[in-house]
Amino acid sequence: MHGAQTRLAALLAGLAVALGAFGAHAMADHYDARALQTFEIAVRYQMYHALAVGLCAVLGVHGRRTGKAATCFVLGIALFCGSLYGIVFFEARWLGAVTPLGGLSFLAGWLLLATGAHKPADATAT
Repeated sequence: MHGAQTRLAALLAGLAVALGAFGAHAMADHYDARALQTFEIAVRYQMYHALAVGLCAVLGVHGRRTGKAATCFVLGIALFCGSLYGIVFFEARWLGAVTPLGGLSFLAGWLLLATGAHKPADATAT
């Protein structure tokens, strides 16, 4: 499980780097300042939470309950960052209604990490 979290964290972080480079080099001539700012926020939050998934993996290796927090972080990346990417690339403004759900997922992940990471994991909970 923790190896999978580590790989997922690395993939999400690497994707954030690639998207950030794409945004910095290929998007400037095609998108307005607001779209570029929205895209940068998505990339930044994706990186923060990819690192949080990695933190969950490390803590999990040390026997801490972090699986649910990691799940919330990944869900947050999909909903928050994914909706912002959709708004920028597809002009799908309706995705703005999804963005707060991703933010709530991020908050839930941090709350779960704060309350569960100090507790040893057992065979029934992660």
